[in-house]
Formats: sequence, C-alpha cells, structure tokens
Amino acid sequence: MRKQAAKKIPLAPDPRFNDVTVTRFINCMMWDGKKSTAQKIFYDAMDKIDKETEENGYELWKQAIVNVTPDLEVRSRRIGGATFQIPTEVRQDRKLSLSIKWIIRYSRERNGKSMAEKLANELIAASKGEGSAVKKKEDTHRMADANKAFAHFR
Repeated sequence: MRKQAAKKIPLAPDPRFNDVTVTRFINCMMWDGKKSTAQKIFYDAMDKIDKETEENGYELWKQAIVNVTPDLEVRSRRIGGATFQIPTEVRQDRKLSLSIKWIIRYSRERNGKSMAEKLANELIAASKGEGSAVKKKEDTHRMADANKAFAHFR
C-alpha cells in the first residue's frame, strides 16, 4: 500500500467560462487526447442550448449536473459467504464524477447528427429532470432504498 495518498493535480480553468468543472467535463468527454475537439463539441453544445432555449447554456449545464448528481449508491460487501448490496453515501468528488460520466454516456447513446447536438439535447433534458442520465440517478437511489435493510453492515 501507499504510504501517502496520491496528490490531486489541480486543473486549469477552461478559457470561455473560467470554470474548473467545465475543464473536468471536457477531459471526460475527450477521446484519444483530442482536447480541442472535445472543447469544440462542448462549446457548440452550449451555443445550441443558447439558441434553442433562450437561456444561458452554462447555467443550464450547471443545473443538469445538479439534477444528475446522486446522493446514495450501493456497494457490494461480502459478509459470511453472502454478498450484500449496502447503501452508502457518495463522496463529494465521486458525485461530480458520476454525474459527468452519466451525462456523457447517455448523450453518446442518443440519436442525433453530431455529438454537440446529442450533448445539448441530453443537457436540456437533464436540466428539466428528464432524460436517461436522471433516470440512472433515480434507479441508483431506488436500489439504495430497496437495500436499506442492510445499511447496518456499513
């Protein structure tokens, strides 16, 4: 085991919104190290949101992240030969990580011409409390609620 916890490397804020969370989102969306392509997709999605909804795309994106962020999840734990799904609270850093991953995953699975269009549609749906990413959060909470009888094993 390590003697010291791994250090978190601080991220540089993105050029347009000056937000570290946006940089994190873009980094998660990036494939093959093509950061400029990922940035273009993200900023195009923000512009599409501005046009379609007449709202600020950045504020809508933040609302979508909040709506998708889970509070509880289940973790498998082996006790006496049986494996139990134990509901646990999600760490703050993991909450953001999960919500970003879910939004990106379900926007990739959407139907649409470009990734920017798919991402924009998923973000609009998530900000309204709809869409696949929000459904994933609700399923996770439902699973944790169904297994709350095993919470004492925590």
